[in-house]
Amino acid sequence: MWLKKVVTVGMILLGVYSCSVQPLIVRPFQFSPAHMVGDKFMQVTLQGSLQLPSIKVGKDKLKIAGLSALAWDEDEDILYAVSDSAKLFHLRPIFKENELVDVKFLQAFWLRNPTGKRYSYHDTEGLAIRHGNNGVKGDSELIISFERQPRIVSFTPLGVQKGLAYLPEELRIISHYQNDNKMLEAVMLHPQFGTITTSEYPLRINNEREIVLYNLTGQRWTLPRYFAKNSAVVALEPMEDGSILILERAFVSPMEPVIISLRNVRLNTDGSTSKVRLVSVFDSSQGWAVDNFEGMSHHRKNFFFIISDNNDLSVQRTLLNYIEVQTRH
Repeated sequence: MWLKKVVTVGMILLGVYSCSVQPLIVRPFQFSPAHMVGDKFMQVTLQGSLQLPSIKVGKDKLKIAGLSALAWDEDEDILYAVSDSAKLFHLRPIFKENELVDVKFLQAFWLRNPTGKRYSYHDTEGLAIRHGNNGVKGDSELIISFERQPRIVSFTPLGVQKGLAYLPEELRIISHYQNDNKMLEAVMLHPQFGTITTSEYPLRINNEREIVLYNLTGQRWTLPRYFAKNSAVVALEPMEDGSILILERAFVSPMEPVIISLRNVRLNTDGSTSKVRLVSVFDSSQGWAVDNFEGMSHHRKNFFFIISDNNDLSVQRTLLNYIEVQTRH
């Protein structure tokens, strides 16, 4: 989550973001004036962009805002989204010939502890899913990572807490983080290495030029950060070939470009990684309508959703992008 005052000023000065009233319906969004749906850009194909309305959903009337992470449930045909304020949304994306054309809003829930009380220390940032593609309905489990108080917690699809993961020691010590808003921004479930997470910015005890990925059994992998200044890991997702896709966001100041990068890397059992492959870079100075993209989910084959967190501000937008990632040749 960006600091709201900085972002508000930045959006106005850069002129990248629309200050119009949020739409009341889902509407198509032009991600770039130079690239249409179906166009290839670097190693991705653009498959549709939508602007989601800031409407209220479900019996508790929870506002669609501040969405920071996504997870796709193939068995239930549901795209889950969580907000910074511990809200869980059930969405249903609509497609036409592999193009994302609409989204239906199904349900919304507060995250709650086992006794039913609303979850405390929220700042929910990362989301993954267990049992979401095993052919069995009703057994999905959501894995959520947090900032403010670093932890990884499992929930039911209705938002009720199930369990708490035991983090590696390096991630349990709060003083290791840059600050309480730069903690466990991303989490994923890898088919071979299990739950993997990382801090948004490098821990104080690690090299500031490197990303360190951790799993819950003590394994770790190191790779270089993307070179853009202030590049931060905001999402991790597995690809079908067993490699992982890394989403990084670089924001420096209101007067400088916002850069979103996608990179691909394979993790090895000995703790090494393959050479990092640059997949795509969306740079606001190059005409891309970049917002605060920080959530990502694998869909099917090599297709992915990416969503922006609007910080519940009218000068920002909740954008849902759909892309196809080209595999390594």
